[in-house]
Amino acid sequence: MSPASPEGSAWPEDGSLEAALAERDSCRPLSLYVHVPFCSVRCGYCDFNTYTTGFGPGAAPGDYAPSILAEARLATRILADAGWAPRAASTVFLGGGTPTLLASSELARILDHLRSTFGIAEDAEVTVEANPDSIDAQGLEELRAAGVTRVSFGMQSAVPSVLATLDRTHDPERVPIVVEAAKDTGLDVSLDLIYGAPGESLEDWRRSVEVAIGLSPDHISAYALVIEEGTKMGRMLSRGAIPEPDSDEEAAKYELADAMLAQAGYRWYEISNFARAQRGEDDMVASELRYASKHNLAYWRDCDWWGLGPGAHSHVGRYRWWNLKHPRAYASRVSAGMSPAAAGEILDADSRSLEKVMLAVRTAEGLAIADVPNPQAIDDLSAEGLIEKKAVLDSRIVLTLRGRLLADAVTRRLMGF
Repeated sequence: MSPASPEGSAWPEDGSLEAALAERDSCRPLSLYVHVPFCSVRCGYCDFNTYTTGFGPGAAPGDYAPSILAEARLATRILADAGWAPRAASTVFLGGGTPTLLASSELARILDHLRSTFGIAEDAEVTVEANPDSIDAQGLEELRAAGVTRVSFGMQSAVPSVLATLDRTHDPERVPIVVEAAKDTGLDVSLDLIYGAPGESLEDWRRSVEVAIGLSPDHISAYALVIEEGTKMGRMLSRGAIPEPDSDEEAAKYELADAMLAQAGYRWYEISNFARAQRGEDDMVASELRYASKHNLAYWRDCDWWGLGPGAHSHVGRYRWWNLKHPRAYASRVSAGMSPAAAGEILDADSRSLEKVMLAVRTAEGLAIADVPNPQAIDDLSAEGLIEKKAVLDSRIVLTLRGRLLADAVTRRLMGF
């Protein structure tokens, strides 16, 4: 495991990286993540670094881009000093929070600056997250003109009572309007769904999946609700106002979604992510499907990424670090030309091996058997129906449907824990 503490180690004020640890000669792709921490309402389940108000210059909607631009300039200097040759970003993801609370012109300014600093590959996937009520047809056209190629809408559910439980403010009738508008501009469309909300029935979940499929998006994500300490739902759970999530119910909902999505022509390429297959793609590795999220795959493939914005995490070579969370503190640091990193760690061989197994085993392309620390577990996992026997014959570990439901346990056994 990593020698750093769970809180990480202090980071140099200039953010400098050693060439050997930054692995300057690596040919791994580079991805960029831009965190926009602003929301109109904070959802009860959300434990992301989000705020419903601004905090002054460089830390508020309408005056946020200068901070991201400052960190981008710092980042490219740090990478150059570490001996990195210029490497254009293969994916860019603007997430949050709600990035579309910023004006499209502000998002365009950020993307233009990333092109002039890091560089963005001509065929890059550029994604913006949006709530159905935070964007309209004109805004989507402006994003497309700015170079955005993909929009991910936070649909979450098609059932009003479930949306209310999740503190989502949009009208379900708004979703088909923005999906159609996005398609009309030529944007790829992804829909995010959440299952397991308190009071959600299996039929509620079936309805949400049916509606999502009926909109024919290119990509659908289906995430189990996780109730974290410190959130509104976490406090409700601690005082008994809502029940603990039921793992059996969540498994049943996942299995239902998997079956419905497969029947509708979507293929899983990561446990919670499904991409629409095109004609001729039936025999392709699922992760190579046209509509699989290339940005998310960069995480699961252990590529390099730089996270810009308050609370954003970065991973370069053996380095991993995370920025100060508060927007005002972050803006103050980058405006002074200093690294906004709060802390970080240097990953050792054991940590990298664990992460490789943990991430790769979640994907349909799987994990090479040569990378399994405890290959003695493979025969038992195959006999128990947790990994595909055909994949093992091809020297890879790929989870079955049952294995996906028990992915953490499979990972522990492959690691020998």
